Amino acid sequence: MNIIDADGHIVEKDSELRKYLPEPHSKRMGSLRPSDGLDTSLGGLVGDLLNNDIPTRLKDMDQEGIEVSVLFLTGSFAVNSFIEREYAIAYARAYNDFVADVCRQSPRLRAVAMVPLQDPAAAVEEANRAVTKLGLCSIAVATQGMKEHLGSKTFWPLYEEMQRLNVPLCVHNRRGGPAGESRFDSFIFMHTIGRPVETFIQFAGLMYGGIAERFPKLRVSFLECGVGWIPYWMERMDEEWEKRGKVEAPLCKHKPSEYIKQGNWFFATEPEEETLPYVIERIGDDKILFASDYPHWDGLFPNVTKTIRGRKDISEQAKSRILGENAKRFYGWQ
Repeated sequence: MNIIDADGHIVEKDSELRKYLPEPHSKRMGSLRPSDGLDTSLGGLVGDLLNNDIPTRLKDMDQEGIEVSVLFLTGSFAVNSFIEREYAIAYARAYNDFVADVCRQSPRLRAVAMVPLQDPAAAVEEANRAVTKLGLCSIAVATQGMKEHLGSKTFWPLYEEMQRLNVPLCVHNRRGGPAGESRFDSFIFMHTIGRPVETFIQFAGLMYGGIAERFPKLRVSFLECGVGWIPYWMERMDEEWEKRGKVEAPLCKHKPSEYIKQGNWFFATEPEEETLPYVIERIGDDKILFASDYPHWDGLFPNVTKTIRGRKDISEQAKSRILGENAKRFYGWQ
């Protein structure tokens, strides 16, 4: 079974990224990225597994039986909340140059690109450069801090270019809450709410904004939230669409659930999710991706693939598709 990790991570550091930033941005004082000040490590009790040690990563991939890992950014997902537009553009280019160099160390490593959505024209230009010049395999975005949702026509030129390039969009939100949400009083509260709720918002924006209709060949994934939410959100959005869609979401021509079942929108499962069999029953086993989240502290290494392969409640066909076949189709590798 050719296992593809559709969502691993690299833990990029300021010291690595400064080398790729042009002046004056490379001379910035303090951290290159804003911090919320919350303690991810629980006072050092938990932490990420490595510091971009490629030999160790490859050895750990061997242990899990992973053939190819797609590397996502970590702290750099904050780029779309940067206030300074020119800095956001420079930072995105620097990160993409950095991660492309990482991938040159092994053909088993692929990586997604980031683009500065503060400047849609620059985002289109950087998407093209990242794919055609650097060989990156997707465009990933975290939307916390953005002023418009992803379904906005502002971003249609980017989707047009991505569809032309045959590269997918990965919605991979970070831990921060939705725009304006400031009631959190702990990391666990924010980490529980931030990714999924912001993802639900962007899913609705993309769907009601007509992206599935307007860009039928654009593949989109929703990551880091599991799959248990999909049946609920499909049902809720279908009901809203039936009552108000023709007036308020005219670009969405069909029920949201019908677009999902067509097979161009993908979702990453948690290996141990109890609701996975039901989700497969509702949307099929050909739209679900395997994601290790390695080397982050909340992953299951070294038992990620073992957990999926050992499940008795899903078929061998589903396991094969989730662990590799679906990722090949999503990333356009077949």
